[in-house]
Amino acid sequence: MKELVRALENALDLRYHRGGSLVRLAPYLHEHTAGRIGSLARLVKQAAITALIDGTERITKATLDGVRLDHLAEQRYRPRARTKPGSR
Repeated sequence: MKELVRALENALDLRYHRGGSLVRLAPYLHEHTAGRIGSLARLVKQAAITALIDGTERITKATLDGVRLDHLAEQRYRPRARTKPGSR
């Protein structure tokens, strides 16, 4: 997964994007896209377009969270609920 994310990231032509930042998010990206390569490619592409349009020219976790996933990934993605300490 990390090598695929690295390849996608290396293909980005964003002025302010920090190399390796998407690779560090690989576990999140895998969960977020339900492990689907097509969903991952679409997510990164849409995030890059957003970064160009808004002028930031970088992809962050917040940028990725703002992209609507494709139908299959949406159906499978379930963010982990955070529990409060001592609530178990």
